Amino acid sequence: MNAHRGLQWSSAGRSHVGMVRAINEDACLVMPEIGLWAVADGMGGHEAGDFASRMVVEALQQIPPPGDWPEFLQAVRDTLHEVNRQLREESAQRYQNRTIGTTVVVLLAYETQCACLWLGDSRVYRLRDGELQQLTRDHSHVQQLVDQGLLTPEEAHRHPLANVITRAIGSTDDLQIDEAIYPLRAGDLFLLCSDGLNKTVSDEEIARLLAHSARNCQEAVKAFIHLALMRDASDNVTTVVVYISDPSSEPTEEAGSEATTQPIPPDWYLE
Repeated sequence: MNAHRGLQWSSAGRSHVGMVRAINEDACLVMPEIGLWAVADGMGGHEAGDFASRMVVEALQQIPPPGDWPEFLQAVRDTLHEVNRQLREESAQRYQNRTIGTTVVVLLAYETQCACLWLGDSRVYRLRDGELQQLTRDHSHVQQLVDQGLLTPEEAHRHPLANVITRAIGSTDDLQIDEAIYPLRAGDLFLLCSDGLNKTVSDEEIARLLAHSARNCQEAVKAFIHLALMRDASDNVTTVVVYISDPSSEPTEEAGSEATTQPIPPDWYLE
């Protein structure tokens, strides 16, 4: 649990290889001590997607506690640009210029505000007063078709090109990071996830599971991965849940500092 000027937060995160793939190309980061969380999804079908997602997470992990809000935001931007440069260099030197890429979505919390920074189709959702809102907008081929009115969101979900993303770290020298800033409010619940979750679990189910788990972030993470696996998740599945509260509220039951990119033992998700 970490508190800053009247608000505090707790969190948990896990990544699972899923039921089909042999390698987990997802990675997640849970750093409530500085108010930073991230999910990265290595680009499937490309070289070393697991290497790319791990590089992003390990670089973000080196960010020091922020001195102020602009400094915090800039540190994340600089880190993502540096990882992009390193991946482009790695591609040229070792992979004959084949793309080594990854999505990334980062959530920052500082005092009474938060920010989302992202590339690709990993997402941040917020549950506030029972209403679920997707705070990020996918950088994907099907999202462009939805924006043009050529597909409905339901059709996009089942489209054969649903996995094609239009932005990623490592895919181009000119990195364009989307950002959005929001006020924090006690009771807010955030979910960061790779597309392995939101392609198997509906928004309605996300809202229901977040509300049901309420303040227990580890239980929420457990429930999300359990549901995805019960549906024979064909992709890696990664979730991070963050709960915002005020110091006068009842403490959460979980410690809020666990994150792993290792497969979860079967008895963990089949209880």
